[in-house]
Amino acid sequence: MREREPIPPGSDLWVISALGRDRPGIIRDLLETPAKMNVNIVDLDQRILRDLFTMSLVADLEKATATPEVLEQQLQERARSLEVEISLRPLGRYGGRQKSRKDLQVVTILARDRVGIIYSVASAAADRGINIEKASVTARGELISIEFMMAFPEKDADQAREMLRSDCEKLGLDVVVQDLDKFRKEKRLIVFDMDSTIVDFETINEMAQFAGVDDEVREITEQAMRGELDFEAALRRRVRLLKGTPVSYLEEIVENMQFTPGSEELIHHLKQMGYKIALISGGFTYFTDMLKERLGFDYTFANELEVEDGVLTGEINGDIIDATAKGRIVNRLAELENISPDSIVAVGDGANDCLMIQNAGLGVAFNAKDILRRVSDGSLSRENLLGLLNLLGLADRGMDRW
Repeated sequence: MREREPIPPGSDLWVISALGRDRPGIIRDLLETPAKMNVNIVDLDQRILRDLFTMSLVADLEKATATPEVLEQQLQERARSLEVEISLRPLGRYGGRQKSRKDLQVVTILARDRVGIIYSVASAAADRGINIEKASVTARGELISIEFMMAFPEKDADQAREMLRSDCEKLGLDVVVQDLDKFRKEKRLIVFDMDSTIVDFETINEMAQFAGVDDEVREITEQAMRGELDFEAALRRRVRLLKGTPVSYLEEIVENMQFTPGSEELIHHLKQMGYKIALISGGFTYFTDMLKERLGFDYTFANELEVEDGVLTGEINGDIIDATAKGRIVNRLAELENISPDSIVAVGDGANDCLMIQNAGLGVAFNAKDILRRVSDGSLSRENLLGLLNLLGLADRGMDRW
């Protein structure tokens, strides 16, 4: 048997590591000895991995009533009685330092489970000079969520962030990067766009198909979504093409409305967990009112089509809800709920959602155009809308009641 290395004198900071079978009271029992010796715990990380207990802590022995040798002897005796493996090493041996100010970001990866995801992300981070400080994995069915805490380089942190996002997206991974302080801010209200986010199409395109002007309207819609046309002008042009359309056509669209995969389940669980939810749409109140009743939205905002004698006049009543209005509504909702905008999550898919995304504490681009992805905190692909629950830490809560 190899003789144990002697404990060198020097630093007051020491690393205590423990590994063993988990059971109630194990943390108390392991920390009893350091506590009696006046050892100060300055950092700690403890996890359970499939009933296996792991703990690492940094202890300050400056004011301890025992030497490191005595502490280790007592810890080893305690560990044997608990059937736990334990070690004590000086922090300086590993180059450890006192905590310093870092640019800490929480990076969440969402994907269909496959071999090599963690390795690929770790490789991308290392190539960009980004250090991984913590990582945890949550699996739900085929969807895997990996949450990293990463320390970004002080110089060019923004560039490193964008490059990491790009690297992950090229790997076919959904990625969201949040500043640690904002991540810790409790989220209370979730705001969604409607078309191509909650419902699986653009409602105005469906209306145009009924009216026989779908080609003209679809082209204007695509230009507006890409940010190539002023939204208000584009919307008014499209609505004028719908002049004379019977309201009964809108009723038929409602009856056959298709939801984006996962959106109904997502809204159900958000409501179940006590979140307020809002719909801010550049579409029309005829459809948002229906969604409010059917899915239980707390707030809905949209444009009101003018109707006379049961047909559309081709005009819109009141002010237009465009990108600027969407951004203002996020701030208004924060005031109504008496919360900070940092407590709001916004999810959208097009250029019209840019200010809504930017004004929220967490902005998520869903199956989105590049113009929106560039201003968001990250993106979710079409099949991963339910991944929003992972971003909120809800993936394992109440999911069996749907």
